[in-house]
Amino acid sequence: MNANKTGSIERAGHSVNGWVMILLSIAGFIGGLVIFVHALTQISDRGFGPQFWSGLLLCAASAVSWGGFFTLQPNEARVLLLFGSYRGTIRQSGFHWTNPFNRKIRISLRARNLNGEKLKVNDRRGNPIEIAAVVVWRVEDTAQASFDVEQYLEYVHIQSESAVRHLANSYPYDQGSQNEMTLLSGGDEIIHALRTELQERLSKAGVHVEEARITHLAYAPEIASAMLRRQQAEAVIAARQKIVQGAVGMVEMALKDLAEKNVLHLDDERKAAMVSNLMVVLCGETNAHPVINAGTLYT
Repeated sequence: MNANKTGSIERAGHSVNGWVMILLSIAGFIGGLVIFVHALTQISDRGFGPQFWSGLLLCAASAVSWGGFFTLQPNEARVLLLFGSYRGTIRQSGFHWTNPFNRKIRISLRARNLNGEKLKVNDRRGNPIEIAAVVVWRVEDTAQASFDVEQYLEYVHIQSESAVRHLANSYPYDQGSQNEMTLLSGGDEIIHALRTELQERLSKAGVHVEEARITHLAYAPEIASAMLRRQQAEAVIAARQKIVQGAVGMVEMALKDLAEKNVLHLDDERKAAMVSNLMVVLCGETNAHPVINAGTLYT
């Protein structure tokens, strides 16, 4: 397992097959009970003999051994501690037996979801925004999770919230400068940046980040309406620019075709009038209402 230089390192613990040990424990208890009862029938005036004490000791040892049995489900581990000393980790699923004086701490190795709450933070430009993320994680090193942090579940929650806040502070919500990544348009790059920071923060607790996604991203309510009007204005300006660019191209094409095909010869004043009329027709928001000229072109 991976570990940082100053952290704990997981190692394999020792256990034996639980089914074998349960047969030996039962046999030992029955054997000790037989010896104990036999010794009671042979008791003499000199008191209890060696058989009595050996039978009693064997029964007691068999009873104590029952404290060493435990089971492991798939994707589950037990951290073994003997009088405060780390004795290793058992990861193999099944029925096990170990030293009954070992303390056995259960740790799940399954993937877990952390659905973060909505956080109100300022983006890089100082605008208040709301952001939330979901993190999929699992314990990778049980020794680090048990000994390098106080409560690894609380540690994951707090550090995940801190990473999301730092991400929001590092990028603008939208409208970044040229080639600047934003939270709204960053896509996979923003997700990769969030996952990388989360992994750096949580590696101390022996946690591996499987996935991180932003689930909520919006302006804070107090500025949402103003920002919406700004976005609408920007959208209108962008649309107008497209319309004007297209209209200029169409007018240029019309004048060029008229000149090349000798359909009509216009002086500069008439060209200006034609360009003005075409731009009004092409750029207007409502349908144009033509005025029919019944006279000549110059009246």
